Amino acid sequence: MTWHVAEEDLRAYAQGELTPPLLWSADTHLVSCARCREVLASVGPSVDAGWERLDAELDAPKRGLFEGLLVRLGVADHTARLLAATPVLRRSWLAAVVFVLATTVGAVYSADSPTLFLALAPLLPLAGVALAYGPALDPTYEMAVVSPVHGFRLLMIRTVAVLTTVLGLNGLATLALPVYGLRALAWLLPALALTATGLALTPRLGPVLAPSLVGGVWVALLIVADASGDGPLVPFTAAGQGAAAAVAALAVGLLYLARDRFDVSHRSAV
Repeated sequence: MTWHVAEEDLRAYAQGELTPPLLWSADTHLVSCARCREVLASVGPSVDAGWERLDAELDAPKRGLFEGLLVRLGVADHTARLLAATPVLRRSWLAAVVFVLATTVGAVYSADSPTLFLALAPLLPLAGVALAYGPALDPTYEMAVVSPVHGFRLLMIRTVAVLTTVLGLNGLATLALPVYGLRALAWLLPALALTATGLALTPRLGPVLAPSLVGGVWVALLIVADASGDGPLVPFTAAGQGAAAAVAALAVGLLYLARDRFDVSHRSAV
């Protein structure tokens, strides 16, 4: 070998600052020159770091469309990953919710009454939250349980994601019922009350039984209210709305008091 790459050029090569044609010459020369490779290793510790970063990039899971959008909006990487893994944010679930709402709105126009929509809309966020956290349907449940993330915080992250999505879809469906005015929004307070109550009961009854029981009580209440008279169902009157607001506030308070139990109950399930 009659020549070698100058040390300053090797340093520039290691830092990614060497430009063609010197870069091409250095690449070709380093393949066959052990001495220059040794010098490069001594002046360019960043080479190993570069390979480590490349390995990390290759091994890291690729972000999906939703996760990438959250990161661009300023959401932390780990929070975006938890949100993107929420089962009910999958296209199949969202498509099912849209179908149910569209069918219900169509039925409202056929029956000329918003009762069916008002009865169904509060159950959708309750079901969505129930399916967003628990070993039955969450593909990342085991990782979430053993991670250093507080169980209550994970639950709140998933709950906010579900409520934002489902309540937004419910709101769009409500816009398709303009003739009923504010009556078409009577589902909102019951929806918050049912969701908060289901969450508050989850540490004691579990992520499946608690929302199932709350949903069953809601359906039974509607049946009783429907059998008691021909007027508007009690949950959708002024008194019923006030009661729903009170239940929601009470359930939120109980949920906050029981926040530490989510770590105990869910981590012991693994």
